[in-house]
Amino acid sequence: MFVGALAAMSLSWLLGWGFETEEERTQARAEAAAAARYEAFSSPPGTCLTWQAADAADIRTVDCTEPHLFEVIDAVDISDQYPRGAQRPDDETWRTMTMQRCGQSAREYLDGPLDPEGKLSIGVLQPDDHQWQQGDRRLHCGLQRTAADGSLQALDQPVREVDQSDVWVEGTCLGIADKSPTGPVDCAEEHSYEMIAVVDLGKEFEAFPSPKQQNEFLDKRCNRLVRDYAGDTDLRKQGLITTWDNRTKESWQAGSKLVNCKVGALLKDNSGLAPVRGSVSKDAEGKPQTGGEGSSDGSDKGGTEGGSNNGDGGNNGDGGNSGGNGGNSGDGGADGDEGGADGADGDDTDGGLIPEPGDITGNGG
Repeated sequence: MFVGALAAMSLSWLLGWGFETEEERTQARAEAAAAARYEAFSSPPGTCLTWQAADAADIRTVDCTEPHLFEVIDAVDISDQYPRGAQRPDDETWRTMTMQRCGQSAREYLDGPLDPEGKLSIGVLQPDDHQWQQGDRRLHCGLQRTAADGSLQALDQPVREVDQSDVWVEGTCLGIADKSPTGPVDCAEEHSYEMIAVVDLGKEFEAFPSPKQQNEFLDKRCNRLVRDYAGDTDLRKQGLITTWDNRTKESWQAGSKLVNCKVGALLKDNSGLAPVRGSVSKDAEGKPQTGGEGSSDGSDKGGTEGGSNNGDGGNNGDGGNSGGNGGNSGDGGADGDEGGADGADGDDTDGGLIPEPGDITGNGG
């Protein structure tokens, strides 16, 4: 009798209590996600967050030494401007409010200036529609990294430890869209630039170097580094040019002294960058192929001449277009140490063909 009762209880547990229905599992996942989201939106400064969903619905906290997309630097209450019942701000107002309310927080958090052309940018986590209707008016200011196309890129250390120089590690290739760079891609895919090296201008110059000084130094240094990277490959015959970044005085004062040497190709009409497939590395299989109609003899000489948005470089002479982070270029090949520095008397800026990303705001970018 007793044994039979135990058997009945065991059977009952197996048939009912021991298994969750799909509906119960879905509900449990939703509750876990809601709890993680609540924790993320209640996080104090110094908390790092990450997510995969486009709307950041799966946002969660992680250690700042793990890959993450956002580091909270402050929480700002805007209920003085938007009391309960107020209409939600439009996108332009959000952007303005983010810079006004979070800009000072970034400077205080970093204990120094934020490089306006650097690796880090200000972002904000806004209340979603439900939270807004419930009266939540907290903005979580944060710092994040975005690529030239505005896509968020993972960081793996606290922002206070990040060198703000907007550089990519050697061997990184940046994608291409509308003749301009995007985020990192496999070098076998169509790309705009391949990063050849990172150069520390601070080791060469004690004080801020003018664009002309930067170009004269980097023309020789980058061409030499390209030869080391590409070996005996004649990049000019592949329609490729050597180019680099410049640093502005404002970036330099924020501590950004690193620049990339890189290889890319120009469209024949100099209207932008041509797509390239394959790595120029001497260790890579095969040869890179350019998809644009660039020069095969290196005569397109240099992506930009002067690296200026409004100076004497840019669109005059042999260069391409100006603006962004594209940099300047040398003699169009990997075996020449001269050229590329003419026209370098433009204003301080990151020259080249890359558009600057806008500030990313919204629900986690």
